[in-house]
Amino acid sequence: MKIKIGILTVSDRASAGVYEDLSGKAIIALLTTYIRSQWEQVYKIVPDERDAIEKELKRMADDEDCCLIVTTGGTGPAKRDVTPEATEAVCEKMMPGFGELMRAVSLKYVPTAILSRQTAGIRGASLIINLPGKPKSIKECLDAVFPAVPYCVELIGGPILECQDEAIKIFRPKS
Repeated sequence: MKIKIGILTVSDRASAGVYEDLSGKAIIALLTTYIRSQWEQVYKIVPDERDAIEKELKRMADDEDCCLIVTTGGTGPAKRDVTPEATEAVCEKMMPGFGELMRAVSLKYVPTAILSRQTAGIRGASLIINLPGKPKSIKECLDAVFPAVPYCVELIGGPILECQDEAIKIFRPKS
């Protein structure tokens, strides 16, 4: 059975076909370089609508059994940026350290990183991580938090994610 990973792009314009979803593709490319295990993507684009985001996060976690769901977009302070609220609404536990680390890393590049509201949480056996919407920022943030992701996925009952050591150094405590 292949490991399933959800990639959810939150964007009014990408969902309407106004522009290509480069952010979702950037996540897929990074995960492909990081993960050695056989996995398949469950990919979707939704508009910046809280109900649509919540519905898709639930579907990916509950129906598709994605052990990891990575969102992109909707994490800023604008009125329609509601991805963190949707994530919090569907999660049983929040994992604030992910957002704290992503903001700390992003502050090395741009002072506006303090405006970012990325977060992470757990729904059942799914880890949900909110990333920003720009491909460059996605890489910076995912590079920072991914070393903890495989161990977290295991702790919540998910599969063992084997990774490419040349691409990303993950951390698992010694038994």
